[in-house]
Amino acid sequence: MNHIPRLIPLLAMVALATSTSPTPPIADLPRGSLVIVGGGGRSEAMMRRFMELAGGRGARIAVVPNASSEPEETGRDLVAELDRLGARAFVYYIDRRAAATEAAARGLDSATGIWFSGGDQARVTAALAGTPVLRAMQRRYREGAVVGGTSAGAAVMSDSMITGNQTPPGDTTGYYGDEYPAIARHRVEIVPGLGFLPQAIVDQHFIRRERHNRLLSAVLERPTLLGVGIDESTALEVGSDGRWRVLGESSVVIYDARQAHVTDGGQPLLGATGLRVDILPAGGVFDPKTGGEL
Repeated sequence: MNHIPRLIPLLAMVALATSTSPTPPIADLPRGSLVIVGGGGRSEAMMRRFMELAGGRGARIAVVPNASSEPEETGRDLVAELDRLGARAFVYYIDRRAAATEAAARGLDSATGIWFSGGDQARVTAALAGTPVLRAMQRRYREGAVVGGTSAGAAVMSDSMITGNQTPPGDTTGYYGDEYPAIARHRVEIVPGLGFLPQAIVDQHFIRRERHNRLLSAVLERPTLLGVGIDESTALEVGSDGRWRVLGESSVVIYDARQAHVTDGGQPLLGATGLRVDILPAGGVFDPKTGGEL
């Protein structure tokens, strides 16, 4: 295993400013790719695809374990996993104070890939939102790096992010305690994500944990955004050509309300006609401009 640099301690967590999206204006498609995993198991083939997009053997991968409740252990494990596939990975565990510095941002200059761990996505955005480090990550992506993540590391990818919080608090059903019992307004907390996937909301563990109501509520309140529900052991690869491809064992569900007629804002329960739903198994392709194909 390669030597793992000393971790930067997490000094403080701060509230995420939600007034503006962190996504910079981009005239052209990024030259990089995204590999967004919906949680659960990650096959070797899936991770090898991430490595291939990062440049193959010797790829320099920054592992960002901020979402984890045990970031040092998680970072070490992910570095070991990637190194076994031929990467030169390193832990990039960054707190808010360090993320505000250009010196920390320069630590990403050599990275050909960035990987975000699972855990709690709010920890990631609290540390990175609006900082030079996030801008450096976005720049690396635009210049050709691959950005990937799983579970919470998937949720952070879109420019509008599901936090997992809901109102009223504790209004849950089901085994996991995080399903949403209604398709209704003001139930789903959405804040700015990291902005790698614009005009979208990503949800993870989607089919396995029956999170349809959550994503439908989020999308019907924000019909200009595509809802992207990625199941466990499944990934969405966003290519530099702008097309989305499904990898893995299950499916990706896409809710498109851009042409739908949604109930007006005076009604608490949400409804819609003309809502488009695409269910894409492994090998399926989706063009955000024109729709899906099997």
